[in-house]
Amino acid sequence: MIADAATDAASPASPGVAAFDAPASEAPASETSAVDRAVKRARVLDLLKRRGAASIVLRSHTAVSWYLDGARTHVSLAGDPVAAVVVHRDGDELRVFANEADRLLDEELPSRERLDVVRVPWHEVLAAPGIAELDEADAAVDLRAARASLLPGELGRYRTLCREVAEALTDAATDAGPTVIERQLAARLAGELAARGIDPLVTLVASRSRLAHRHPLPTDAAIGDRAMLVVCGRRHGLIANATRWVRFGAADVGEADAMRRILDVEADVLAATRPGATLGDVFDAGVAAYARHGFDAEEWRRHHQGGAAGYAGRDPRAVPGIVDLVHEGQAFAWNPTAPGAKVEDTVLVGERGVEVLTVDPRWPTVSVAGVARPVELDAG
Repeated sequence: MIADAATDAASPASPGVAAFDAPASEAPASETSAVDRAVKRARVLDLLKRRGAASIVLRSHTAVSWYLDGARTHVSLAGDPVAAVVVHRDGDELRVFANEADRLLDEELPSRERLDVVRVPWHEVLAAPGIAELDEADAAVDLRAARASLLPGELGRYRTLCREVAEALTDAATDAGPTVIERQLAARLAGELAARGIDPLVTLVASRSRLAHRHPLPTDAAIGDRAMLVVCGRRHGLIANATRWVRFGAADVGEADAMRRILDVEADVLAATRPGATLGDVFDAGVAAYARHGFDAEEWRRHHQGGAAGYAGRDPRAVPGIVDLVHEGQAFAWNPTAPGAKVEDTVLVGERGVEVLTVDPRWPTVSVAGVARPVELDAG
């Protein structure tokens, strides 16, 4: 069980706002994680207080992994979580399938003394409807706000993850050639991620002939003289997103111009991603930027534009009119996209602007509005 005294001491002013600003390096990892967990519990207790409820059940990979400090809640990447958490005002109940319990407790939850563990037979319902006064779905917006500002321990893990995802992209791209098959390059990407303990949730590779498809699952086509690589990698529950372009030989003038202008679209989006703005406001800034920078004004309709990041690929995805607020210390992954042009990185919103997290110094960049942004890698 988690004592109420600890949660009161760590309680933030509002959900989604970090209780302190100390970097992860100022305390041992175990100590930092313990404080992080107490803050997370305090945020959920504040949610319960505001909703007049005594308990809530967390069911999704996103919510459960966040609350359990990055625990791996899956067996199959396509499967449902093997654990759920019922948060009560007087403690936390971990419900876990019995055949998964020992592994989860031994390898993912060393601080299990803080949890009331219930082992559920594999053939029964993990957390039946009505097990808590609130279901996760009843408080989706509040829970997103509670997850928004990354705490020191998880921010340290996220920085490392994002850097390694960028490195995996560089390693795979620099080792490729025009005759490499898309699936072979995707396999190299997935292998680079897996070797680093990162779940390859998305690995997209598209040769020039397939760039019309905005989510190009890899095929048996050769990548040719120009290709796009996209990765979403998860570790400790956190997900890093990034897109890179590689070419072999001289750049096409028209393609280079489109790539430069899509960076200008992104710059407008990043400039709008400021604490206190709504995601709807940021989305509108991106929509307006397409025509301003010479693209079809309706381009935004042809592909999603990204949104908040963290424990979900997008948490949430931005859509017109969405009211979720941008928080300081929150991660985002915007992806402005046009024919033959796309940019995407995971960034962190800070007091003085955005910080790009998916960075590998080996990758070539250009400065756009004072931010180093990736350009095509000439591997020819």
